[in-house]
Amino acid sequence: MSKETIELLRSKLGNFQIEYTDVNGTPAIYIDQKDVIEVCNILKNDESLKYNSMVDGVSVDRFEKKNRFEMIYNLVSIDNNKRLFIKIRLDSKKPEMETLSGIWGSANWYEREAYDMMGINFRNHPDLRRMYMPDEFEYHPLRKDFPLMGIPGSIPLPNK
Repeated sequence: MSKETIELLRSKLGNFQIEYTDVNGTPAIYIDQKDVIEVCNILKNDESLKYNSMVDGVSVDRFEKKNRFEMIYNLVSIDNNKRLFIKIRLDSKKPEMETLSGIWGSANWYEREAYDMMGINFRNHPDLRRMYMPDEFEYHPLRKDFPLMGIPGSIPLPNK
């Protein structure tokens, strides 16, 4: 993990509750839900950081009692040739957070996928609707408590 990058992040984000870690040598930070929009605006717009590209966003089901769900966004600073993972822990009973699609447009579809497959709600998302599953489907297939063989009769399958 680049100590230089972490020190720069600490200097820019010192006013926030941030947990610093790394993912296989790439810097990563856990951001408190209440600060996510403000921190992400700094990450994108600060002249020395310039994380101007979100290349991926994934949801994770940790299957734990507290903070069961997590959103992980993969950011890249094209100008500085740096990568950063930002992580947001989400409530187990009501997983939701503010959308990041107003900061990085590419978050739109990643968040829609997390909504559809994991059941995470993104407040203020411009078009939060299902991508893969039918609108009336009431389950979230990527959750760890979803049955491996599906739920019989929950969705009509095509005849062979």
